[in-house]
Amino acid sequence: MRVLVVKGQAKMANLLCRGLQEEGHAVDVALRAEDALGMAQSVPYDAIVLDLLLPGLHGLEMRRQLRARQVGTPLLAMNARDEIEDSEADVDAGADDYLAEPFSFSELLARLRALG
Repeated sequence: MRVLVVKGQAKMANLLCRGLQEEGHAVDVALRAEDALGMAQSVPYDAIVLDLLLPGLHGLEMRRQLRARQVGTPLLAMNARDEIEDSEADVDAGADDYLAEPFSFSELLARLRALG
C-alpha cells in the first residue's frame, strides 16, 4: 500500500513511517494539514492515516476539505481522546475508520488492511 501519514509530531510520524516501511508499505509523511492536502490531491494513496491534532488546519477540517475536493482515499482517523463523540465527529467529517491512541501497531496494520 501507498500510505500518507499526517501527524503533527515529527517523532511519532517518523516512528509510524519506519514501522509501515518495514511492513513493505510506501509511506509519505506530512507534519501539517496544508501540506497533506496538496499531497493527497497529487498522489494516488491507498490510505491516509490522519491525526486530529495538527498545527495549523485542524484534522477535522482537513478531512472535510479532502472530501470537498473529491479525494476519495480511505481515511483512518487517529485521536488521543477515546470518546464516542470524537469517533462520531471523525466519521461525520469523512473518516472511514477511527483509531484511538495509544494503539498497538498490529491494530494499525489490521485497520489499514481493512481499508485497502
